[in-house]
Amino acid sequence: MLTKKQISAFDFILLILVVALVMCGITAIGSATRININGPEGRYQSQMLWFATGLLLMLVSAFIDYHAICRFYIALYILNVVLLVLTLLIGDGEEVGVRRWLFGLQPSEFSKIFMIIFLSKFIDKFQKKINNIGILLLACLLTAVPFVLIKKQPSLSASLVLIAILGVELFTGRLSYKYILVVVLLALFMLIVIYADLLNAEHPLLKGVFKMTDYQVSRFTDYINKDYSSSTYYQTKHSIWAIGSGQLRGKGLYNGTINQLSYLPESHNDFIFSVIGEEFGFLGCLTVMAIMLAIITKTLIIAAKATDNLGRLIAAGAAGMWAFQTFVNIGVATGLLPNTGMTFPFLSYGGSSIWANMLAVGLALNVGMCKPKSMFEG
Repeated sequence: MLTKKQISAFDFILLILVVALVMCGITAIGSATRININGPEGRYQSQMLWFATGLLLMLVSAFIDYHAICRFYIALYILNVVLLVLTLLIGDGEEVGVRRWLFGLQPSEFSKIFMIIFLSKFIDKFQKKINNIGILLLACLLTAVPFVLIKKQPSLSASLVLIAILGVELFTGRLSYKYILVVVLLALFMLIVIYADLLNAEHPLLKGVFKMTDYQVSRFTDYINKDYSSSTYYQTKHSIWAIGSGQLRGKGLYNGTINQLSYLPESHNDFIFSVIGEEFGFLGCLTVMAIMLAIITKTLIIAAKATDNLGRLIAAGAAGMWAFQTFVNIGVATGLLPNTGMTFPFLSYGGSSIWANMLAVGLALNVGMCKPKSMFEG
């Protein structure tokens, strides 16, 4: 049961920062869907509703002791896998060549939260054996199962988030630097091999081994070649133009021509940062990034001050997830990275995304409220 001391430790600053970023997102979504000229208000209103219900989910995950939640880590992992399998079997989205929705929700978004909880408990349980090769391989194998299921939807971006979460959790769990060095060297080697494969017209690695579709491969080849005439580079090209045209102060809310004239598809979702850039300029982009940085920093501080290893792992996992998604989203919007379809946490449109992120906020607040008992407490 929560004590007054724990409630007093509730991080209202973190909550205010999250609310501020979500409000920026809702405003930008309204512009992206052109509600100023009687455009459809469905997405705009839905995002507000999802945020309101997301606050309730945040409170639930904040006020149920994370130790109690983590007792069910195996059941949550099984539920995660079952939902992802059902998505592939009976999920929606086949009309557009994907299967990502199950009963109107995206299980791949909630998979991130499930894996933060599961890996945190798993690594905490085997903390003394974390550098045992068998334990490491088991952690990688258990992460590979949802990774493959999500990639088959296909949703490469969401599957990559699981790899990022695994990396952050292992690092926080004090993985030996010799393993980290090996992973870094292997990653560099793989980047060289993938680059060579992209120069090969047949793409035996990406298509043959990684089973990537022609459309996914073309996103990478267009990025390498900077083919502005390609249809798969269309979004990135107009995103760069939109951000650049905003200059320092932007064109003003609802005045972004590239956005308002529909030259930027998915501007309410994966490219919401471009809407911010065009209408609020460099200062608007800087403000959004500063708020996101403050959220991540506050969560990392919670992790550093956590009373136990489990809490530290949970908070660090949430911060790592947000940091990775933000880095990739901005990288794609500015043309620094290939287009992977990554949402901007709290800013992009999407019910499943906002709910999953609010659950992560609740877990971080939960960890921050957990204080050690004094010698005078029972």
